[in-house]
Amino acid sequence: MVAKTLFGFEELLAKELRNLGAQDVKIGVRNVSFVGDTGFMYKANLALRTAIKILKPIKTFRVANEEDLYRQVYKMPWDNYLSENGSLAVDATVHSTVFTHSKYIALKTKDAIVDKFRDTKGTRPNVDLRFPDLKINVHIDRQLCTVSLDSSGESLHRRGYKTATNIAPINEVLAAGLVMLSGWDGQSDFMDPMCGSGTILIEAAMIACNIPPNLLRKEFAFERWQDWDVDLFEKIEESLLSKTRDFHHKMIGYDKSPSAVRKAQDNIKNANLEDFIKVKHEDFFKTQKAGEEHLHLVFNPPYGERLESLNVEEFYGDIGTTLKHGYPGTHAWFITSNIEALKFVGLRPSRKIKVFNAKLEARFVKYEMYEGSKKAKKQ
Repeated sequence: MVAKTLFGFEELLAKELRNLGAQDVKIGVRNVSFVGDTGFMYKANLALRTAIKILKPIKTFRVANEEDLYRQVYKMPWDNYLSENGSLAVDATVHSTVFTHSKYIALKTKDAIVDKFRDTKGTRPNVDLRFPDLKINVHIDRQLCTVSLDSSGESLHRRGYKTATNIAPINEVLAAGLVMLSGWDGQSDFMDPMCGSGTILIEAAMIACNIPPNLLRKEFAFERWQDWDVDLFEKIEESLLSKTRDFHHKMIGYDKSPSAVRKAQDNIKNANLEDFIKVKHEDFFKTQKAGEEHLHLVFNPPYGERLESLNVEEFYGDIGTTLKHGYPGTHAWFITSNIEALKFVGLRPSRKIKVFNAKLEARFVKYEMYEGSKKAKKQ
């Protein structure tokens, strides 16, 4: 199988897969391949935090042109996967000089499949782009074509807890990956001081409590497959739930927009995490850390791309000042695609990791705030 992910999260995903029990884990670019049985495929969809999709390749062959593709796909035993009364959807990705149009490749693949059914059964499956019985993925790299079944369906970042989003909400897979990259292990207080609709907090709470991220999903694509085994799925769900753990620290979110706070509270409630996370209407720049305990901060400040009114220099300067004077004993991480703006923070980051937020190249940076001076700390 192949798990797809975001750029920069391949190592995280490989580690997740190994921890779940995957065999033969190999890292690619934006993907990780692995071996497992049907039960493991269910488990991967339920439990992986940094995967966007789980694909199950069923055939790989070389193709010279479109007719070649049509012939090869036509030869495949499609009635093993779909009935003539069922429905299908095909999507394609191409990296090739011969094949340049992914939509055309998807169309050609669909034609080959429905023609095969029409010729052998006298009737053909329908195309249903929204809720197909079988979702097929075609991947062409130069002249190597891989046909896979998409076991996830809708992208796995759609966890099912978000009903309300703010402007510029962060993708759930990106949020989970950032929390994992920050080294968060659930052993300290956690805070998101600009929490928007609460995504980072929710993902961090699920990590701390070892709750599978996709428990609330309405449906996975494999539930419509001919070999769908509901008993096996429920057994796997139960075994994952038995591994959840308690969390004994505080999780706090601030946002200065009252509507964002309400949205975050709604989403936290949907995720059944209101016992763990408290969200308050506060302006981070007017706050100070409460108590002596170590604090782990992860946040996604406004970038300026979508908030035109933002004075970037002043805003990032305020982040640095607030951390320096108000938050001793804190490890603070944040993501920004405004790489120039980091100069205005006025603190030296101890880590910088290149990531992407959608199409935007970004940096995920860490600032370590010591109690007292750094020099005294070292001595």
